[in-house]
Amino acid sequence: MSKQAMPKKYKFILFIVGLIALIAFQVKIVMPLVYDVIASDLFLKEDDPEAVEASADGRMLGYAFDQCNLYIADEVDSHISVSYASKPVNAWDIGNTQYVINADIDLLPENGANVTARYVCRIKYTGDEFEPTALSDKDNWSVNGLSGLDDYL
Repeated sequence: MSKQAMPKKYKFILFIVGLIALIAFQVKIVMPLVYDVIASDLFLKEDDPEAVEASADGRMLGYAFDQCNLYIADEVDSHISVSYASKPVNAWDIGNTQYVINADIDLLPENGANVTARYVCRIKYTGDEFEPTALSDKDNWSVNGLSGLDDYL
């Protein structure tokens, strides 16, 4: 008994029917489930009211900027003098006590010329209290990323 190959015409029709079935399955079954998950509270995280209040007046951005500068001071090579700007170029509150700071920094290596570099720091407040002493404590902050200073760290 020999196997006969399916004619090309039937292969093409089978492909089209399968494609239509796949699209119908996705539209009628998969996407409604996705929409239900999105509409649920599964991914919803309510911000702490104290954090919202501290962010609303800009306090948190200032503390985040200071903590990024302290992190850089700890990480920069010891033979480089560092001078920080008084305020960031840009600062964003990205929610859930996470911040992105963009600022300039002046670096003076012992045997080189003064260099002004721009860095981006992503930082998160991990503390529970929103009092000035807790906000100033570097143990309550976590730097999740720093770029722009790779040659100096």
